[in-house]
Amino acid sequence: MKIAIPVVNKQLCLHFGHCEQFALIEVDEQTKTIINQELLIPPPHEPGVLPKWLAELGANVIIAGGMGSRAQSLFNMKGIKVIVGAPVNSPEKLVIDYLNNALVTGVNTCDH
Repeated sequence: MKIAIPVVNKQLCLHFGHCEQFALIEVDEQTKTIINQELLIPPPHEPGVLPKWLAELGANVIIAGGMGSRAQSLFNMKGIKVIVGAPVNSPEKLVIDYLNNALVTGVNTCDH
């Protein structure tokens, strides 16, 4: 499984479309451990570009603070599960919490 997380200053960026980088974290679901992690600079933000790009990179899940409903639909159409309302934290902490069913999500910080 590969989990994508939008980041700014090594922390979750509350709006995925305004991030500096994406952490792409490969995990072992059985052992609930991180196998590999890379920070990637995303292509310019336009509707549909990020879902296509992350799908091509093999992402299965995206953890975000906020994301509009249209973007969520585009990710879902690419087979990427969307988790919104995640707190600001390091990508590693968010992934480990997600794998252990301990990720506490709140309000989607994007309302468009």
